[in-house]
Amino acid sequence: MNYDKKLLMMKFVYLLFLILIFPAAKAQEALSLESAVNMALKNNFDILVADKSAAISKVNNTPGNAGMLPSVAVIGSGNYSLNNRIQKNVDDSSVTSPSLSTSSVTAGAELTWTLFDGGKMFVTKSKLSEIQALGEIQFRDKVLQTMFSVITAYYDVVRQKQQLISINEVLNYNKDRVKISQAGYNAGSLIKTDLLQAKIDLNVTLENLINQQFAIIEAKKTLNQLLGQSSESVYEISDSIPLNYTPNKTELIQKLNSSNTSILSFQKQIDIAGLAIKEFKSGYLPNVGFRAGYYFSQSTNTNASIAQSRTLGPQVGGSLVIPLFSAGENNRKVAVAKLESASAEFDLQNIKLQVNTLLENTLTDFENQQRLFEIESENNELALENIKISLERLRLGQSTSLEVHIAQEDYVQSNTRLINFRYNLKMAETKLKQLISNL
Repeated sequence: MNYDKKLLMMKFVYLLFLILIFPAAKAQEALSLESAVNMALKNNFDILVADKSAAISKVNNTPGNAGMLPSVAVIGSGNYSLNNRIQKNVDDSSVTSPSLSTSSVTAGAELTWTLFDGGKMFVTKSKLSEIQALGEIQFRDKVLQTMFSVITAYYDVVRQKQQLISINEVLNYNKDRVKISQAGYNAGSLIKTDLLQAKIDLNVTLENLINQQFAIIEAKKTLNQLLGQSSESVYEISDSIPLNYTPNKTELIQKLNSSNTSILSFQKQIDIAGLAIKEFKSGYLPNVGFRAGYYFSQSTNTNASIAQSRTLGPQVGGSLVIPLFSAGENNRKVAVAKLESASAEFDLQNIKLQVNTLLENTLTDFENQQRLFEIESENNELALENIKISLERLRLGQSTSLEVHIAQEDYVQSNTRLINFRYNLKMAETKLKQLISNL
């Protein structure tokens, strides 16, 4: 009787726990995987930062930044001086000019334009376009990483919920077992240790139930963080993991080199490095500039033959710079750019090897998890049948509590393995899709 009171108290504590933790369970908004991904793309802070980085490279990609356009400016300057001047002549005479003042003012509007710089401006414009394209690829890579993390976190919540369903199922079997053991003990067909073991197992299952509720809460907090939501935000998550994907190895390998964001990123860096070589080589060629403007200047001198002068009008000019020797700087820059280009080639080959190896390993993992899932699915059915038979045998007095305990443990472990294999299979599927940018 004391145990019944204790069991009743544990159930009350559990129900109170649910009420406190999930006060608005009925009002929870359903959150599908698609909605979760869309929410993360709008609110995830890593995505927002990556988006701004891509936007910066886009803003920088202008003809003006490449040096292709002229610059126009209004210029002006002024000067005033007040001096005492003593002038001594060769005939020993001298002239003293106290408080000699001079002033000058210049102003104008000026246009300067580089007409030819060895083709550098056109190469730079192409380079800026490639940098913008690289920024877009890196942004897409960050999007794929975030989507992968959201899918992983979302299905982790599903996995924890499935584990909770499994524990609840086992809890029902435990209750039946306690009832059967109690009836058998009262009838004298079962010994007290069988009853005690059944009650111990029931208590352990109740503890696992409470711990699993906390595991779900923690998993949801992780998901909320990725969604850019408060940790207190509450959503109702699905409790199933769909498995309907069959990978095509040939198709995956074909798409890998043409769509994988890591490979595309390094390929784009090679293009940028090649343009950098051309950019520095333009330093060997002449530079032609053009200048035009409308200028005004005025100067005043209190002690001069010309007291004041003024000029006003347009001016046009040009410049030609032919580089002859720059202390080897151009050679150094070109040599460094070539080394960086060669390094980028090595980086590309390395990332191709890494990504292809990851694809092979993920395919192997997918196939292994699929086989394990199929085997465990059959094993789970056997374990379920075994626990039902064991309970019936216990009810008929043909079994012991130990036999039922072992059958129950086998079923619990089979459920856990089955849930994990299903989750791992989904994660392998998600990784394969991420590798070919198809999430």
